[in-house]
Amino acid sequence: MSDTVRPTNITLNRTEGQLHLEWSTGQACVYPLSHLREACPCVECRGGHHNMGMANAPQNLIQLTPARSYRVESIELVGNYALQFFWDDGHHSGIYTWEYLYHLCPQGKNE
Repeated sequence: MSDTVRPTNITLNRTEGQLHLEWSTGQACVYPLSHLREACPCVECRGGHHNMGMANAPQNLIQLTPARSYRVESIELVGNYALQFFWDDGHHSGIYTWEYLYHLCPQGKNE
């Protein structure tokens, strides 16, 4: 992924439980929220620092099995490089970088 790939549009659809991202590459991705919660990149969810980073990122978001259905209370931009989700289970320490989200795109990439 190029460092210049960034979302051009971010839409949270709470009714459908989805995050819609349109990327500067022209790619559009629809992420099920419960699957995104299951893929949380924080140290606690990844099981330690040694399991963090792109080398340990899930290869297929849709194949993850969410522990339950999750809702997003809110989303905040983190600088110009990531999103932080505030989940209904009180969790909010995961920082989802553009690189991570682009990698997780369920629809694949047009590169």
